[in-house]
Amino acid sequence: MRTVLLASLRVHTRRYVAAAQAVVVGVSFVVTTAALTSATRDGLTQGVSAPYAGADVVATGLGGDDAARVVAAADASGNGASVLGWASERVRLDGRVLGDVDEVGHLASGDLRWQDLTDGAFPTRAGEAVVEDAVADRDGLAVGDRLEVGSGASAVEVRVVGLVDSPSMLVRSDVYLTWADLAPFADSMYVDSVAWAGPTGPLAAAVPDASIQSADEHVAELTADVNRGVDVIALMLLLFASIALFVSVLVIANTFSILFAQRQRDLALLRCVGATRRQVLASVRAEALVLGAVASVVGLAVGTGAGLGLVALVDARFPDAGLGRASVSPAWYAGAAVTGLLVTLVASWLPTRRVTAVDPLTALRPDAGVDARSGAGRVRIALGAVAVLGGVALLALSVQAVSAPVMVAGGVLSFTGLLLLLPLVVPALISATARATGRVLGTPGRLAAGNAVRNPRRTAATAASLLIGVTLTTAVLTGMASARGAVDDEMDHDHPLDATVTAGRDPLPHNAADVVAAVDGVGDVLTLSGTRATVGGLGEVEVLATPDDLDPVARGTATTLVPADGQVLLPYDLVDGDVPTRVSVTGSDGRTVRLEVVLGDGWGDAALVTRTTLDRLTDAPTDGAVWARADDDADADRLADDLDVAAASFGGSADGGFAERAYVDLQLDVVTGAVVGLLGISVVIALIGIANTLGLSVLERGRENALLRALGLTRRQLRVMLGLEAVLLSVVATVLGTAIGTSFAWVGVQAMVRSVVPEAPLVLPWGQLAAVVLVSAVAGLLACVLPARRAAKVSPASGLALD
Repeated sequence: MRTVLLASLRVHTRRYVAAAQAVVVGVSFVVTTAALTSATRDGLTQGVSAPYAGADVVATGLGGDDAARVVAAADASGNGASVLGWASERVRLDGRVLGDVDEVGHLASGDLRWQDLTDGAFPTRAGEAVVEDAVADRDGLAVGDRLEVGSGASAVEVRVVGLVDSPSMLVRSDVYLTWADLAPFADSMYVDSVAWAGPTGPLAAAVPDASIQSADEHVAELTADVNRGVDVIALMLLLFASIALFVSVLVIANTFSILFAQRQRDLALLRCVGATRRQVLASVRAEALVLGAVASVVGLAVGTGAGLGLVALVDARFPDAGLGRASVSPAWYAGAAVTGLLVTLVASWLPTRRVTAVDPLTALRPDAGVDARSGAGRVRIALGAVAVLGGVALLALSVQAVSAPVMVAGGVLSFTGLLLLLPLVVPALISATARATGRVLGTPGRLAAGNAVRNPRRTAATAASLLIGVTLTTAVLTGMASARGAVDDEMDHDHPLDATVTAGRDPLPHNAADVVAAVDGVGDVLTLSGTRATVGGLGEVEVLATPDDLDPVARGTATTLVPADGQVLLPYDLVDGDVPTRVSVTGSDGRTVRLEVVLGDGWGDAALVTRTTLDRLTDAPTDGAVWARADDDADADRLADDLDVAAASFGGSADGGFAERAYVDLQLDVVTGAVVGLLGISVVIALIGIANTLGLSVLERGRENALLRALGLTRRQLRVMLGLEAVLLSVVATVLGTAIGTSFAWVGVQAMVRSVVPEAPLVLPWGQLAAVVLVSAVAGLLACVLPARRAAKVSPASGLALD
């Protein structure tokens, strides 16, 4: 049998290529995931301990005021303290706002200074600072530049005396200041922790409620947290690898079923000359083992190259990404190789058992697939129906209970039931499609439909691989579009205005609207009347009258910008502590009104009232603000910088929610692109399966195609027939997957998104869904090009002579 095995591998090598490709893609995906995971973990963990190298203990659970007390205690006791955190403050160079530079941190002294100097010197007194070298390269900063940090009365001016490299990604800042310069921003700082060098008595006295632990214990906890986060990402990637491998199982199983069905006569002949059923079974499974071993080795090599290449590409393109050294451990290699072998063996198990179970004398009998009248057919249909009904019931329950786990269980169960019913569903859909388009497709179309449904089991297996990928892709696209719609509604509510320029102590000039409108990226603008007034408990602020028509500049209904008579809308940023339900508002000419307080946000540092209320405060309103709507394709950072410059020229302040909206949109785009790209791997494997099926089908139907040619079918018609067969198969699977994926997305919105956003809509991305159908149809057509050309080249006489 060894001779037979080697001969079979040699003769049928070309037929195994597509199955091997599926295994290579799946295995390489696992190895690539391992390389990316190791690089991410190495980049995050290599600098975890750096900020705590000179510390004895670490205090956590602190705010900015607590950090200030710790630094004061350290100075008084002669100990060392390093505040690890940052304040988000605008940084200006020669009056120009540096949009990408906004995190300002503490530069400690002595052994607690953990940054590495790359140019210049460390600060020796207040008024000096160092800048992260990557930030300096990106924004054109150099030693000797003078920076203005912050705004208003708390702004400080510092001179850049050095550039540094911070080995830790966890607490790295853009600009590092001495505590004397950082103190004005302490109340707005985010404090991750404080590293302390020396006896812990003064530290515990300064912040008695803080959590204090040894530096080694804190570093160990940080490392564990980082590794857990990286592991979660790795598990998510491996989930998509599992999907790809599952699709590979379907493709490989379909490939083996066709291969062994074609070789029934060869296997029957072996049985007739003395080979036992066990020997034949061992022989064909040995073929699968060899295929899995070779494909796994190739997959390991491809995955290693892809992983190292991706890490190098990301590191070169995005140097701030913080990736470390990529490596793949032997355990990952062993796991990926074993996975490839198991996938191949599992996929070949049923086809080999089915083939060797055939009696040698009936080996020429064709496989009729699933017959509903047989016992196996009735069992399969019953199991499929029960699974579909049970899954649908769980999906309905998940909507009522708002339970994601129940939703996942229902989706898996219902989809499994559908896979069991595919040998009945897909041929029926293909036949219905062919009948509906019979006159258009003509004779080649009718022949293509007949060929596509001749073997229901093979057709179902081929469609299943594409169906899984399309269903997941459609569900993700629709779900993300719906989530984006819900997020957009929330952003419209929380940030109704893209940009605002509000007057300071002096009114805006009459040309303020023209200046704002001239900023690149600004669309419509609206000028608001207002006056300087004293609001009880808050001091002097700008009071604006909300216009009657906000449609030109506001997003959504903008109900949060519309006060009622007798109300004053106050932004959260102006309020500190408890706010009374009513306040007195006194205009510049001494008029006072009592107004009900309503808190909100999204319109800048001003109070909003109705026009009637403003008339009660002053007879001479001035231009108090300009509200603007940004173009959808505007650059958020550049827009914010330009508006800051414009507002500074008026002595006012700029604000708005366009940057937040752009950031959220970017995150959604990244997530959607990443998920669709990962799912695309399973779709590629599925298309490989279609090409494999068509290629093997051409070999299997060589004599049949030759007979059609002899009866008058031209080469062009033969190619059209095979192309239509591929298109019918891929379009039916794609349309069915789109319908199922959309249904799953609707359930997901009901069970998950609406628990957070009650009015979340189901948004169908028609353009993307149409693109999925079109791409699948075109890909199916392209998959048949080579098999069709090969079939058309065979002359009728040669084809009829094939065995």
